[in-house]
Amino acid sequence: MGKVFKFGDNISTDHIAPGRLFHLRSDLKEFSKHVLEDADPEFASKMKEGDFVVAGNNFGLGSSREHAPQIIKIAGVGAVLAKSFARIFYRNSINIGLLLIECDTDKINAGDELDIDIKNGVVKNLTQNNEIKIQPLPEVMIKLLNEGGLIEHIKKHGDLEL
Repeated sequence: MGKVFKFGDNISTDHIAPGRLFHLRSDLKEFSKHVLEDADPEFASKMKEGDFVVAGNNFGLGSSREHAPQIIKIAGVGAVLAKSFARIFYRNSINIGLLLIECDTDKINAGDELDIDIKNGVVKNLTQNNEIKIQPLPEVMIKLLNEGGLIEHIKKHGDLEL
């Protein structure tokens, strides 16, 4: 459960992980203090662990910077909900265990409180008292997320067996 921070379409990896701060890529905890700074300069200081990033189309477009989803996760974002995600950003997020939910975000407003049930495929908007049906995540994806992503799964098990 968390609060919504709403962004528009085409939020790039440069919006997420500002290129001018690329020198911080070796200190991801410090870098996470600047997450989404170029889209909302106050986001990192306002958000609390478990809050949600909600956006429009093509979230995460641009370079293949793998630290973009990493700093979102390190900052404590509970999930990113968007109408669509850039392919490489999506893959990098799966690798590190950042929950991405593709759904219609038009009726979700900044400041709304959400509760997400990924197993049953429901995003509950507690502020508006409504629900958005989403595709339930398969057990294998829930397992990967719980283990911290594909990379951590492979470290733990030594292979891709799920």
